[in-house]
Amino acid sequence: MTLPDKPLFWRDTRMPHVELRKVEDGRKVCYAPHSHAQWSLGAITAGESTFRYRNERHHVSAGTLVTMNPGWLHACSALEDRPWGYLMLYVDTEWLTALRCQAGLLEAPYWQDIATAVIEEEKWYQGYCRMAACLLDPTRSLLDKQTEVVEYLSALMHELAGQPARPLARAPATLTALAAYLDEHASEEISLDELCERSGYSAGHLIRAFKRHFGFTPHAYLVNRRVQLGQHELKNGTPIAEAALNAGFADQPHFQRTFKRMVAATPQQYRQPSLEQ
Repeated sequence: MTLPDKPLFWRDTRMPHVELRKVEDGRKVCYAPHSHAQWSLGAITAGESTFRYRNERHHVSAGTLVTMNPGWLHACSALEDRPWGYLMLYVDTEWLTALRCQAGLLEAPYWQDIATAVIEEEKWYQGYCRMAACLLDPTRSLLDKQTEVVEYLSALMHELAGQPARPLARAPATLTALAAYLDEHASEEISLDELCERSGYSAGHLIRAFKRHFGFTPHAYLVNRRVQLGQHELKNGTPIAEAALNAGFADQPHFQRTFKRMVAATPQQYRQPSLEQ
C-alpha cells in the first residue's frame, strides 16, 4: 500500500506516450529547478503550493491545472509545510505534436510551445481527474484508457489553440550547437575548457549566455539531461547501479541523491511503478 507522502507512478508499456504521477501529501516534496523532455500537465488535488515557471511564480491551489512545455525550467514546492496533493501527466512530445497536427491545430508536424501556464476552469480540472482515475483503475480496459486520454487531450489542445507561447529569445547558433553537443554526449565527462574551445566564448561569458537562453548553466543543463537519461534507463528495467553509469553518474549514491533532488522520488520508486499493467 502506497503511503500518502510517497509518489505513485503509473505506466503501461502499451501506452508508452503517457506516464502519470500521483502524490497525496506533498508537503515534503520540493523539486530543484529542472525540465522535462515531455509536455507536462499537472492538477493540484489538495492544498496549495508555489509553481515557478521560467521567470514567473504562481500560487496554485486545489482545482488548478498547470502546464509545462518541454525543455522549460520549472519547480514546485509546498507552502510552509502545508499539505498539498497533485497529479502529473507526462505526455510524449512527438505523440502530442502528431495529435495536434492531425486535429488541424498545427500547420506542420513540429512542436509549438503552448502559452498557458495555469488553467482554473473547473471543467478542465474535473475532466483531468476523470482521465487520471481511469488510468489508475486496473479494472478499466486498454481501449477505455486510450480513449480517455485522446478525448481529453484533443479537447484541451483545441481549447489552448491560438495561444502561442511568447518565444524565448533565439539562442545564437553557437549555443544551440553546444546544447545539442551536451545532449549527445551527456553521459561523458565534459569540461568547461572543452565547451569554451568549441564555442569560442570565455568561461564567464559562456555560463552567462547559456543560462540566459536555456535557463540553466551548462553544468546544470548536463545534470538535468543525465537525470532524463536515468529515467529512460529505469523505465526500461535497467538495474539502478547500471542506469547510473549509463547516464553518466560516477556512482550509484551520486545518482540517487541527484535523482531524488530533481524528481522528488528515489530511483527505486520510479523504476517500479505502484500501479503497472
